[in-house]
Amino acid sequence: MPTLLLVRHGRSTANTAGILAGWTPGVDLDDTGREQAAALAGRLAGVPLAQVVSSPLERCRQTVEPLLAVRPELAAPAEDERLGECHYGEWTGRPLAELAKEPLWRTVQDHAAAAAFPGGESLRELSHRTVNAVREWNAKIAAEHGEDAVWVACSHGDVIKAVVADALGLHLDHFQRISVEPCSVTAIRYTPQRPFVLRMGDTGDLSSLAPRPSGGHGGQGGDATPAGDAVVGGTA
Repeated sequence: MPTLLLVRHGRSTANTAGILAGWTPGVDLDDTGREQAAALAGRLAGVPLAQVVSSPLERCRQTVEPLLAVRPELAAPAEDERLGECHYGEWTGRPLAELAKEPLWRTVQDHAAAAAFPGGESLRELSHRTVNAVREWNAKIAAEHGEDAVWVACSHGDVIKAVVADALGLHLDHFQRISVEPCSVTAIRYTPQRPFVLRMGDTGDLSSLAPRPSGGHGGQGGDATPAGDAVVGGTA
């Protein structure tokens, strides 16, 4: 099955300001975020890509723009609202330092499966929609591009953490143990038996993720081959 590269958007103006952006329109990459997005294209230079899918929010679309500029073989990215940020409801746009004083904050940190944002969605709902999205895209890309295809999904911190927790078989209550930095890449190889997390929050070289000429997958060993995904709490 294909390999999913989950890219967190580059650093945004909301990250810099310590604001929980959510679906607030007009949140762009800051100068550092634009540099990170430009560097991403080079980091992925040796990896053939079948598809780019993005959250519809500006900071994600801006993150994949430099990559698409040097990959003329890729069509415009598909946008999927299911890969969009968590709907934080009444928490949207508020400073993280202020939110940390709310009673719900500790639930979000320690018992995420019970956390529901006032006027928004629950983290259970977030996990359900995002995991379904990446698994449906994975099946579609396998059918269209083959089992060794590699594809990119550009999304947000809590989305990526929820997808990784699912891939690891980790209860949602523990997803805050996962950390993904801005413009980091998390690689998940899906197989008929189970997923394999090949990278988590990687900000370095990614060339070993390219498929091997034999049809195996770079960077994998053993039965990881076909033969044998604001982070509320600090960096939203």
